[in-house]
Amino acid sequence: MGIFKWIGGVLGFMLAPPLGAFAGYFIGSIIDSISEGGNTGFQGYDQDGTGYGQGTGYGQSSYETNQGQRNSFLFSMLVLSSYIIKADGKVMHSEMEYVRNFLRSNFGEAAAQQGNEILLRLFEEEKRMNASNPFAYRNQIRQACQQIAANLSYSERLQLLNFLVMIAKIDGSIHQAELNALYEVTQYMGIQASDLESMLNLDSGSSSSGSLDDAYKVLGVSPDATDDEVKAAYRKLALKHHPDRVSTLGDDVRKAAEKKFQEINNAKERIYKARGL
Repeated sequence: MGIFKWIGGVLGFMLAPPLGAFAGYFIGSIIDSISEGGNTGFQGYDQDGTGYGQGTGYGQSSYETNQGQRNSFLFSMLVLSSYIIKADGKVMHSEMEYVRNFLRSNFGEAAAQQGNEILLRLFEEEKRMNASNPFAYRNQIRQACQQIAANLSYSERLQLLNFLVMIAKIDGSIHQAELNALYEVTQYMGIQASDLESMLNLDSGSSSSGSLDDAYKVLGVSPDATDDEVKAAYRKLALKHHPDRVSTLGDDVRKAAEKKFQEINNAKERIYKARGL
């Protein structure tokens, strides 16, 4: 499949600037490779192994729409990942490997290599842009986030942010510059700061070895909250993070959402148990 046909068929909102400008700058050959590579490229599969929409009642237009949204989501993840990874001024192997492993486990080794190449070229582009204006790349990221906010649902944006949080946390701690970048991206994508704070506390809040205070932070309520307030906070959080809300982005994204949803439930169960609910 040629590059122009592939872009026209499945790249969705990524065609518009600034994401379109990023894509057009450097990934033409990579996109051709992805589109021709079967399950080694950025393609999605149902649980039965067929492509989205095949045997599920979806028409071709639904398939193309979902695939376009999915590929735009994945490319957006790479663009924003480049900003978070470089926020502290250095590229950590663990952070790069997290992205590569996500692509490798879902799409194969070729996709991991392609994603790695995209990130490296994004780092080069950041250096080139910032040479004349130290805020140039940041401004592009802000515009990209606004484009993402206009085209992805709130739940889809939450899942995108969750990937970024996992990247920042992968080396065991979050550098202040990375944390600042996460808050920037959160604001630019129109996500509430409380949702980011909930994600930042998921690991400790959902674990039996973590503090109960962290579990309350996951739900976004004070330990002094009433039982009704705790229940209402959980229902609100569960509704925003339900895996069904990102199902059109692919089984791999849904699985990541299911893991996050389970961690939210674990935090809730810790609080309910402590309160005798």
